[in-house]
Parts: sequence; structure tokens; C-alpha cells
Amino acid sequence: MIAVSRRSALVGRRLAAVVGAAALAVGGGTLLAAPAHASTPVNFATHCIPPAVAGLPPIDGTSTASITVDNTTPNVGDTVHVTYTLSQAAASNPTDIALPADVVTPHAVVVLGGAQTGTIAVTGPKSNPPLPGKGAFPPLVMTGSFVAGSAGAITLSPGDYTIHTSYVLELDTVCTVTNPPAPVSETVTAGSSVPVNNRAIALGSTSGDPGAGVTVTGSHFTAGATVTLAGRSGANQTADKATATADASGGFSATLTVNDKTTTGIVAYEGASYDPATAAGPAGYTVNDNTPVPPGAQKLTASVSPGSLSMTQAGDAVTMTAVDFGDGGNSTGALQTVTVKDYRGGATGWSLTGKVSDFTGPGGTKISADKLSWTPACATAQGSPSTCAAGTAGPVGSTGATLASAPDSTATGGQFTVDAQLSLDVARFSSAGNYSGVLTLTLT
Repeated sequence: MIAVSRRSALVGRRLAAVVGAAALAVGGGTLLAAPAHASTPVNFATHCIPPAVAGLPPIDGTSTASITVDNTTPNVGDTVHVTYTLSQAAASNPTDIALPADVVTPHAVVVLGGAQTGTIAVTGPKSNPPLPGKGAFPPLVMTGSFVAGSAGAITLSPGDYTIHTSYVLELDTVCTVTNPPAPVSETVTAGSSVPVNNRAIALGSTSGDPGAGVTVTGSHFTAGATVTLAGRSGANQTADKATATADASGGFSATLTVNDKTTTGIVAYEGASYDPATAAGPAGYTVNDNTPVPPGAQKLTASVSPGSLSMTQAGDAVTMTAVDFGDGGNSTGALQTVTVKDYRGGATGWSLTGKVSDFTGPGGTKISADKLSWTPACATAQGSPSTCAAGTAGPVGSTGATLASAPDSTATGGQFTVDAQLSLDVARFSSAGNYSGVLTLTLT
């Protein structure tokens, strides 16, 4: 079963709701402890081929290595720097010749698994103490990097390595993993970057005559930043501009003089140009048309009041399918339908994102948040100015992913129906019982 709790709150343009917790029934048994993986030295069988000139047979032995990274929680697109430390090689100096310092160069690969597959080439400097003939190689350190390309847990295992010696002769000892892949030594959890923009503005008035000043009060901007205040006319910026400086708490108060009669809103942003993802507003503003009425005529004025950006849910509980102990597999379900209403008018789109907690089961056992994936779908109601787009299918995770969105445009708004198929990857020997996690949706 999946039991879900729900809460919602609207703050400015932002709405968050806890929409679901999956309580998953799994057949009886015991839970196998999760394998240690963070910076863990691992042993693995290795088959080494000494250089032919040494006249030695192949060597089958045990290597010990560990993988470390500079960032265990990158976002997709971030570069992760990797260090492969071979603390014990299965082979040794293949000759009877003593080697002087700094003549040994190691090369290797790190094997990626899980959410991202492939290999990383790593290499080390010539940095070794003097070695006696047939002496054991010292610990060898190699470095490289990769770009996180997929959200979720990415495992790193030590792979094949080559030890090159440059003294008298150029010799290579080539060692391969006997039963690849080697055990996992490190895991990084990559998340989809879901930017949080808390910047907000409030206007001292919502209308005024041409040339009137309106007080703009801002909050949650970067302390000390120069903030541009500007009028907007649909998707375009008008010539009405002013600047303010955010104080130590990120707030400001300034006056913008509005002359353009086509102005429909006011925005505030940092940087050289307006970016709706990091700006505040638009806050609705109307310029009064005080053009004189000709004799014998009557001026007729009608108005449309802007509404809000909101969402509702068809329910707050999701029941997912059970899986059997010993088999594991995917526990599936469907997100309760979310209805988004964008009744603000103007030119700003919206984004609906989600993140999930770990699933907690019997005795505090857990299924990691990155094991939940979704396949989003989004439908636009007839007549809506905007068209929504479903997010990319894949892991949700604790850092979040996009469920659906609608872009900025000359005219935006409408009603949208958002759904998603859910799938939780359950390990074969997870403890029997119910597992619950909380999926939180945020509309901005």
C-alpha cells in the first residue's frame, strides 16, 4: 500500500505540496545489509602480464584499491574529480634491476555503473621511492574526472591498470580484473538541478497615471546586489527602468516612474538582463489612460483582474504494487492527478518539480530515494494560451526533477492536467513490510 499525506501553501508565486508516500508491502524475510561503498578499499582478483623481456609467466593475484571523489552529491552536468589509489598491486617490479625514484607511471580505468555507465581514464605522475629488483610496487595514485550525465546513484569500481617503468627499458605490466566489474568502492548521487528562486516584490499601488511613481519593495535578493526595476508589456520590457541596491538582508525599497501606457507588470532582477527563472515578478500594474475625451464622446473602460498560480490534487495517497521477497523488482503505481491553474495572465510560465524522501521500512530499514523513477505526462485544456510539456522520464531522488512546465511567452495561462507513472526499484532481499516515502511537489 502507499499512504500519502498532503499539505499545500502559497507564498507569492510559489506553491508546495506533499503529495504522496508509498507504503510498499514486500514478502517476508530478512534484510541484507547494504554494501559499504563510500571511499571503501576493495580487494579484487587480477590477472597480470609482465613485460615479455622479463621472461615471467602471468601472475594471478589480489589487488587492493579505493576510489574517492571530490563531490559525492553533484548535479547533472557537474564535473566530478576522481582519485584511484592502488594500495597493493598484484604484480611487482618484473626485473632484477633496482629502480631509482620517479620512474614508475601508473594508468588505469574507473568503471561507472548504476545511473551512468562507462569508464574514466585515470593516470598518475612519476612519483615512487627507489625500488629493489623484484620489489613490490608502492601505493600508486591516479586521477581523472567525469561529467555527471544522469540523475541517480552512480557507482565507481576500480578497473584494469597498467604499471609503466622507464629505466633502461620502457616496460609495461598490464593487469586486468579477473571477474569484472570489481566491487564498488565509491558511490555518488547525482541530482537534477532544481533552482530555488525566493526573490519577491510587492508594489505600493497596482495602478497610476502616466508619469506616476510606484514604490517597489523587494526581498530575498543577493545582499549588496544592484537590482533593476523595469516595466513589462507582455513579453517585452519597456523603457521605464530604475535601480536599487539590496541591503544586508537582501531587501530594498525604491520608486519606479512608469510612463508607458502599455505596461502590464513590473519586475525586478539582478544582472544585465531579465531572466524569469531568477527574477521577481511580474507584479501586475495598470497605467491609467487619462487621454481627454472629445466633446460628445464617452470613454468606456473594462478590466480583467489577474488571478493566481495554483494546483490541486485528486488525492493524497498512492498504493503501489507489492513485490516478493527474494525476487524484488519494480513496485509500480500512478501519481494522483495534479491540476495546475495559471490564471495570472502576463508572460511568465511555470514549472512543477518534485523530490522524494528515502522510503523507510521495518526497523528503520530504507530504500534510497534515487530508486524511485517516474514517467511524466501533461495535458493542456482546450483554449489555454500556454502549452505544457512533460518532464523527462527518470529518477526523482532527494534533489528533485521536473514533472511538467510551461514556457514564458507573449501570452501565458490556462489549465493543465499532470500525471506520472511511478516505479520503485526494490532489492531482492529487502525486509518484508511496508515502506513509506514522501513525494513533495513545488509549483513556481
